[in-house]
Amino acid sequence: MTRFRLADAPFEIDSLRARLLNERAGGYASFEGWVRDHNDGRKVGGLRYEVYVALAESEGERILSQAMERFDIVEACCVHRIGDLAIGDLAVWVGVSAGHRGAAFDACRFIIDEVKGRVPIWKHEHYRDGDAGWLHPQSNALQDG
Repeated sequence: MTRFRLADAPFEIDSLRARLLNERAGGYASFEGWVRDHNDGRKVGGLRYEVYVALAESEGERILSQAMERFDIVEACCVHRIGDLAIGDLAVWVGVSAGHRGAAFDACRFIIDEVKGRVPIWKHEHYRDGDAGWLHPQSNALQDG
């Protein structure tokens, strides 16, 4: 089963959450990252995510497999958008089910932190002043969202 995927269009969370349902699960935790209107004191008008697809998919799967091994969880999945996104768009979603809430929260945090730090997805922000700038995975891991 694929636990990590890239999406070039908006996606529904309900079907992803349904994949996590299991009789062994007593809890569920999720994270949603949205495109915000500012970064480092600059007004953002939108962004574009560029990706090295084959490497991103394999590294994303590796992260989800590590979470399954490292934490006492039932299931986990993550979807990251690519392409052009507007302010307020859902950019990334992580969901984890587990027997207990602690493992679900811990695994969810691990997954989003590792995806932001390791998966080759680059953010090209478009600022309202007409300028644009690239943010790479290493710098994304240091920021919220």
